[in-house]
Amino acid sequence: MRVLVVEDDTAIRTALVQAFTEDGYAVDGTGDGEEGLWYAESNDYDLLVLDLNLPGLDGLELLRRVRDGERHPAVLIVSARDTVQDRVRGLDIGADDYLVKPFALPELLARARSLVRRRHGKVKPALAVGCLGLDTSNRTATCAGKTLLLTPREYALVEYLMHRAGTLVSRTELWEHVYAFHDDANSNVVDHFIAKLRRKLSDAGAPPLIHTRRGQGYLMAVDPGEA
Repeated sequence: MRVLVVEDDTAIRTALVQAFTEDGYAVDGTGDGEEGLWYAESNDYDLLVLDLNLPGLDGLELLRRVRDGERHPAVLIVSARDTVQDRVRGLDIGADDYLVKPFALPELLARARSLVRRRHGKVKPALAVGCLGLDTSNRTATCAGKTLLLTPREYALVEYLMHRAGTLVSRTELWEHVYAFHDDANSNVVDHFIAKLRRKLSDAGAPPLIHTRRGQGYLMAVDPGEA
């Protein structure tokens, strides 16, 4: 999953980028509103974490332009503006959630996971495809009752494919959702991680769940004829 953090406080932005990265997200971060808008309009993010007091472009105006645009990330406002009027205005403009500073990092991450699930039409933290299960609340994977040891990148790929289960996903789409803007990688590296995931699933006793459509992308399903 891919996250954009737009926060002008360097310490907070650094902490959020690190926390999301350690949780397996692909993360871009900026402290400038204009640059934040450029990122948001140029990339397909699952979540935008947005401060309101920004140089260059106010956070509410940034949110308004994002909601008027073609891309539709979930938006979590994180702001020191703590009045009811501030929260109502942010939510009415188009934010999905509003968290007042100072905040507890575990709560912010939990809200982020909830928003990402809802963006993909999921309510419960548990995802399942055949014998493969994923608990997005503690970011663990099991297969046929066995715990799968996944790297953050492998987990990100599995999570995105499971959110899109039964739908054909292109290599480019996968790359865009698991790599940050400045990552030194290209879409071909997705094939490498898919191969590693298949080996781990096979070693755990799972039938083939990740299917290749040559020239089109990948499909996660028990039955490859589902899409």
